[in-house]
Amino acid sequence: MVQENALLRLLQLASSTLPVGAYSYSEGVEAIVQSGKIESAESLEHWLRQELRYGAVRLEAAVMIRAVRLLAGNSKKSFDPATLLYWNRWLSAARETEESRSQSWQMGRSLMRLFQDLHPDSSFLTPHSSLLTSSENCNFAIAFGIVSASWEIDERSSVLGFLHSWATNLISAGVKLIPLGQTAGQRLLLGLGEAIERSTSEILTLQDDDLATCGWGLSLASMAHETLYSRLFRS
Repeated sequence: MVQENALLRLLQLASSTLPVGAYSYSEGVEAIVQSGKIESAESLEHWLRQELRYGAVRLEAAVMIRAVRLLAGNSKKSFDPATLLYWNRWLSAARETEESRSQSWQMGRSLMRLFQDLHPDSSFLTPHSSLLTSSENCNFAIAFGIVSASWEIDERSSVLGFLHSWATNLISAGVKLIPLGQTAGQRLLLGLGEAIERSTSEILTLQDDDLATCGWGLSLASMAHETLYSRLFRS
């Protein structure tokens, strides 16, 4: 079970009020809504379920948990910052569109700065301080893993929180874009619980050679979003 202090910090980290700018992104949903392919709670739920099963969010969560495993319980002497930088750069290279890469870098940078402001005297930042510099763009998944490890949130809870936060953000975007009622949005989020739990179990067992995504639909939607005449979201 999650310890009370870790649970409270997980709720804070996964909260929609976390000031990292997540609310300003739709991750392609806006483009798909405008194309008519998502026009109801049911079609939005289908999209989210497929993303949880095959999409880029699985890859992000898998890399996030690698950051947690690298940092959790490690002393400065045993921690190898080069491995963390490898996974950060690996995830940047895996981005298929400029919009998705820019989103991840912006949110990652914001979370690392927030963590630094919350813990200005923390020695936990020292081994990976290079990810706080302007010369190294930190992906949001890596930043989420760093904070999870620092706040001693266990692996499974970290993945559950990461996926739940992702789903909450995109459902919120769908509520505005389709549009949907708030109750319909909450019903959709509740219904995704089993899919989030199943994806979490799978992600925790993925080996490095298994890290892959079949997110071509998201990539096309992201590229289409760049050229929309009018839009509410940044991606």
